[in-house]
Amino acid sequence: MARLWTVGEIIAATGGRAEGLTGDSVCSLSIDSREIAPEGLFVAIKGERFDGHDFVRQALDNGAVAALVSQEKAAGIGERLIVVPDALEGLRDLARAARIRSGARIVAVTGSAGKTTTKEAIRAVLSSAGETHASVKSFNNHWGVPLTLARLPQTASFGVFEIGMNHAGEITPLVRLVRPHIVVITTVAAAHLESFPSVEAIARAKAEIFLGLEPGGTAVLNADHPYLETLLEEAQAAGVANVVTYGFAPNADWRIEAVEMGDAETVAHVRHRGEAIHLTLGIKGRHMVANAVAALVVGELLGLPRAGAVNALAAFGAPEGRGLALRLGPTERPLLLVDESYNANSASMVAALDVFSRERAPGGRKVLVLGDMLELGTQAPALHRALKQAVLEAGADRIFLVGPNMAELGEALGPEAVAGRAQTADDITPLVLDSLDYGDAIMVKGSNGVRLSGLVRAIRTRFE
Repeated sequence: MARLWTVGEIIAATGGRAEGLTGDSVCSLSIDSREIAPEGLFVAIKGERFDGHDFVRQALDNGAVAALVSQEKAAGIGERLIVVPDALEGLRDLARAARIRSGARIVAVTGSAGKTTTKEAIRAVLSSAGETHASVKSFNNHWGVPLTLARLPQTASFGVFEIGMNHAGEITPLVRLVRPHIVVITTVAAAHLESFPSVEAIARAKAEIFLGLEPGGTAVLNADHPYLETLLEEAQAAGVANVVTYGFAPNADWRIEAVEMGDAETVAHVRHRGEAIHLTLGIKGRHMVANAVAALVVGELLGLPRAGAVNALAAFGAPEGRGLALRLGPTERPLLLVDESYNANSASMVAALDVFSRERAPGGRKVLVLGDMLELGTQAPALHRALKQAVLEAGADRIFLVGPNMAELGEALGPEAVAGRAQTADDITPLVLDSLDYGDAIMVKGSNGVRLSGLVRAIRTRFE
């Protein structure tokens, strides 16, 4: 494994001191003591549920070359330490140093939906042209972004960072760490409404991403939502001179003119400056096409050959938990499982239901399992009831609902339409498993906090 840092570089970046160190090379960073690689650095940050300092000894036993720890917790927790005033701030210092030394072209992605899929599509495009470093999973918060940045190899040509938020003011410090050359806002929709007075306020919070854009950088904005003008206003206020739009909107700079969805692929027709571009994608859904076009735009802005970008997108698939489609069991009569279990808000729920409406069961019934959309505040009941039409148009034969807010949708649909309801994913799992058979098509979607990923694992275990 290539060297990422030396101990001397870490000490210089963080202002820390070494205690009992024997190794010098650090090849990886982790905040999880279970995922330590040889010559790794364990960063002992304190989270909501766990304090990394409680796992320092385990990390060192698992092969960490050193642990980055806070001064107040350093006594008696082991040897091979780099002691700093605060471990999380030390991680941020290391992230700043990584950004300063990097010559990579940097892209940052935010939005109410589609962040991770768009980030992965951009990763696929950029990887076709050079070494690309990107956020893993959804490492997009106050520790995930600096951890990802601190992991940025000096040799990387490109970096792609996902930046999330659920309160105003969260994006600003993160994007000022990353200092991207290109920022992408995938969409603005009703998400995290419990922390915002309106969706317009969400748009302005997303626009904080402009505040870290490097001089001469470009903002890439989805045009298919009512808050584009708000974003353009915020971009102008932030001094962003270069703005590119994409989407189905007639005035988008990169306009998606048509989408043809087949059983295994999607063909999109895109027009830019009078030129027609045809994309063949291994993912389904109008929203997925928009995510792919955002990646195509980024590639063009960075001067990548278009043919390479188009080929990379043709091979791109939906990430796990975000539309990944699996055919389980016998080839002639499989169970089709669409895994949308990672996240949900009004926009992503309607988009996923639209895609599922076009799915055909391989030889059985269509089944929906929908979990609560979280963090919607006082608007949660109305927003869950508002899913009724999209759910009906999805054409499901059996519908299962999970969580207290989904009771609102259940009442809107009526008792005859709902096959089963439960408060938790664990409670609904046996009902769903007993109702499934090979030949069925099932989509599972809900906010990550509902933990429907456990149901997905149970389905895979039984039918794979």
